[in-house]
Amino acid sequence: MKEEYSDETIESLSKYRQIRAHETLSEIPFLREQGFYNTAANRLYYACYYAALALLTKYNIAATTHAGVKTMLGMHFVSKGLISKESGRAFSNLYDCRQHGDYDDFVYSTLEEIDELYPKAQHFIDEVDSLLQLDTTPSSHEAETQK
Repeated sequence: MKEEYSDETIESLSKYRQIRAHETLSEIPFLREQGFYNTAANRLYYACYYAALALLTKYNIAATTHAGVKTMLGMHFVSKGLISKESGRAFSNLYDCRQHGDYDDFVYSTLEEIDELYPKAQHFIDEVDSLLQLDTTPSSHEAETQK
């Protein structure tokens, strides 16, 4: 049975997941610089996954698996043109990359792959931000808490 959340809880959970998306994305330059390309690919996927969860949460769309998140994102946002097909493909590619990197043997991500995937992940998260109308910059968060 699907758990029911209050509007306030949904809003808080969605914001938390979107902030996690941005925090996770900010890890990539360090991982790239240190040569941790497999970990960077994993974190790129998770940055987008957290953003996708934020979006699904905001619109009260349930998904219990990673594949379910990918399916619901496609069904409710990509197919309706709310998220570009390019970003939908990027999310799917990151999902596949993470699956192969985490579960298959002898899979190694490269610097070139990370440099190609990073802007696509950033674009995906930007599109989700637009749909959520959420400003996650630290200065705006500080200003909001000082009110």
